[in-house]
Amino acid sequence: MNRNSVIKTPAPGDRLEWRQASAASAQERLAYLNEASRRIGTTLDLGETSRELMDIAVPRFADTSAIMVQDRLVIDGEFPSRPVDGTALVRRVAIGVAEADPTEWVEAFPINEVTVYSAQLPQAQCMSTGNPIMYPELDEHTAELIGASLDREVVAKLLVGGSFIAVPLKARGRVLGCAIFSRNPGGSPFEEEDVAVAEELAARTAVCIDNARLYARERRTALTLQSSLLPADLHQPLGMKIASRYLPASDLMGVGGDWFDVIPLPGCRAALVVGDVMGHGTRAAATMGQLRTAARTLASLDLPPDEVLFRLNRMSQDLDPTQIATAVYATYDPVTRTCALARAGHVPPVLIHPDGRTEIIELPSGLPLGIGNDPLETVEMVLPSGGILAFYTDGLVESRARDIDLGIMALRRLLSAPDQDLEEMCDVTINSQRPGHERDDIALLLARVHELAPDEIASCSLPADPRFVSHARRFVRATLAEWGLGAVRDTTELVVSELVTNALKHGWPPIELRLLRGRGRTLVCEVADGSPTVPALRTPTSEDDTGRGLQLIKRLTYRWGTRPTPLGKIVWVEQRLP
Repeated sequence: MNRNSVIKTPAPGDRLEWRQASAASAQERLAYLNEASRRIGTTLDLGETSRELMDIAVPRFADTSAIMVQDRLVIDGEFPSRPVDGTALVRRVAIGVAEADPTEWVEAFPINEVTVYSAQLPQAQCMSTGNPIMYPELDEHTAELIGASLDREVVAKLLVGGSFIAVPLKARGRVLGCAIFSRNPGGSPFEEEDVAVAEELAARTAVCIDNARLYARERRTALTLQSSLLPADLHQPLGMKIASRYLPASDLMGVGGDWFDVIPLPGCRAALVVGDVMGHGTRAAATMGQLRTAARTLASLDLPPDEVLFRLNRMSQDLDPTQIATAVYATYDPVTRTCALARAGHVPPVLIHPDGRTEIIELPSGLPLGIGNDPLETVEMVLPSGGILAFYTDGLVESRARDIDLGIMALRRLLSAPDQDLEEMCDVTINSQRPGHERDDIALLLARVHELAPDEIASCSLPADPRFVSHARRFVRATLAEWGLGAVRDTTELVVSELVTNALKHGWPPIELRLLRGRGRTLVCEVADGSPTVPALRTPTSEDDTGRGLQLIKRLTYRWGTRPTPLGKIVWVEQRLP
């Protein structure tokens, strides 16, 4: 709600004009209700709709008015179960006062106050029965009862002797709350004709409030769906800085079929993926969520990009053959700055060089996910330090009025300024490139790469000689002391001894030891050798002299694994830092 209340100061003659017209002519009342129908419900906002009723009711129909709505409708958009004792938990969402100084009324009936109406109160009775209640002159006992329910004596003083109407707010067979109208003592009291007018005002307001409730609930559902499907905080990989933006096609729903993710891989590497599901709304978002989950699962297998997209394509055909999607998937190694990419029908990524020069990364397009079973192709490249990878969806560069190639050219011009901040680049790109009200879903992912700092990586080559296992331990001690990680020195020395011994015994040169200090308080130890043979974890018997090294590593570290390289393999272990 933008305002806390609606305060009306009557113009001279307003009240008299309405009340004379109300008594004299049904035609005047009809004109008044027609005006109310035009002025109530101009927005899908519960508070604004309630204030619009205040504007039309005060002072022409009543001296004061208020809207009470069941509290659960405001909180989560749902109807509460009706209490058996006839009580009602309501929230005051608007108040209107025809006084030059309305302070006393506003303090007696504050906005957003939550109140429990007892079954004896006229407001609770009108809500439980669904019928209006009118007091031509409110008696002292009822006024004191209302004041006692709010624990404020001034309420009874303000209401006693005045004329009072409580009307239920009913929409689609449900009671949402009640509208209250009152006239000050000494004025013209309410009559039966006025009850009919109050019911009509309440009925129109109730439908608009219920529409606002349904809209708010649907929007909450969409935003909850979006927050659960899209990553709240993107992983920031080692050697890379990430920024992103997501803009759905519909501001009403707030969710669509575009998606992006940054997935951590072993060895402080990362996978970056951007996808686009055909269509909009909840159905496209549901498919997007399934594809994102599947992509994360496939990434955990440490497969090459073309294999990930191929399996994602097979899975999407099994999920829903009518839902087609495009995607681009990349893996990045911060040590070598090597990036491997593949795409399935997606718009090509753009590389921005440190000097601002841009180029389209030429990748075989492939078919979209969900169409055919043709193999895809992975392309590898070494990214320049300070370069930026830009992944996006076609909604950013294509519209009815603009060809996709022209859109990509315009995008490259926006991204070409050197030394830009990533967050500012995202804002400028989205604001400049997005089409108008007929836009598609938009996703943008920017990744700037940089060289690793001395306190992030350390490596040494080892000769194929068992005597150099001690050299590896000394290297570990010196490096961890320099990094201030003495707390894990003993464990790391033992783990490295096992890894290097296994490489010397079962592998062949070249052998290299590497320590990586990853983000998120992790320490990665890698030993590379020239053998493609993967070590197997086995359970030795009491008579076996070997086979306990990997068991020891498994017990001492957070996780371990292997991955192939062009020259052989890497065995890696990851430790959690205290």
